[in-house]
Amino acid sequence: MSSKSVKITAILSLLIVISLSTTTVYAITGNSQPDNTHSFVGIVVFFNLDESGNKIPVSISSGILLSPTAVLTAAHGCATESALVCFDRGPLSWSLQDNQLQIEGVTSTYEGNAYPNPDYKINVAGKKGLPEFLHRDLALIILKEPVPSSVVNTYAQLPSAGFVDTLPKKTDVTLVGYGLQSRSASHTPEFIMRNYAGAKTVSGDFAWSDEFLRCSANPGHGKGGISFGDSGGPVLLGQTNIVLAVHSYAANPNCAGITYHTRIDVPEVLDWIAEVSMHD
Repeated sequence: MSSKSVKITAILSLLIVISLSTTTVYAITGNSQPDNTHSFVGIVVFFNLDESGNKIPVSISSGILLSPTAVLTAAHGCATESALVCFDRGPLSWSLQDNQLQIEGVTSTYEGNAYPNPDYKINVAGKKGLPEFLHRDLALIILKEPVPSSVVNTYAQLPSAGFVDTLPKKTDVTLVGYGLQSRSASHTPEFIMRNYAGAKTVSGDFAWSDEFLRCSANPGHGKGGISFGDSGGPVLLGQTNIVLAVHSYAANPNCAGITYHTRIDVPEVLDWIAEVSMHD
């Protein structure tokens, strides 16, 4: 589906509500740069249909193209079965007017159906001082038509089982995702674009280390971090296209300190990705 402007009535998800209620919210934080490299990372809009057949957005997150028709993202943004994915780098501008969300700068979108991981759970009891968290925070979107190679001609690569456990402390990683770069109190346009930042892994010896990868997220020290809208984007090994984990949640509402990312090198997760990808 091609268009220069997408205008849809907005029912705001918790993700967007948090962004709107904050004075200043950034996307990939710290030493972030506009991203021209990782074309396989896109923005995902989950939607419902109203009585007239209009698409009603429910949540916005980032996603990772694994093949021409398979997009990996976070399950906590997967509020509906139906999704639209766009791979424009941006900047994409959006504004809320008369309860409508208007997005400018979109050249093409791809519709698909979402399949959350069957083991996804919300508010799993924490342990060893960790708060409640999201378990297996992953979903796959199977697109109804392939993304042309003229739009994306390279794909993210999956790791081997247990690969994260072989990494040394403070391994260099690249964080990629979309999110609000700025937030004002008015309904003037805000800007969304794909950004990336360097970060380092934090020791894997912690509660839930078999399910999560931890990364440094302290913009004051020039490290990259994640914020609202980046959920579902990848943690990439160094400068490669190997996806170690998917952005899930931060340890505090300021998105500073330590961030948690759902590992995809878990054998059951890799099996699930292979099985669901057979739908394409």
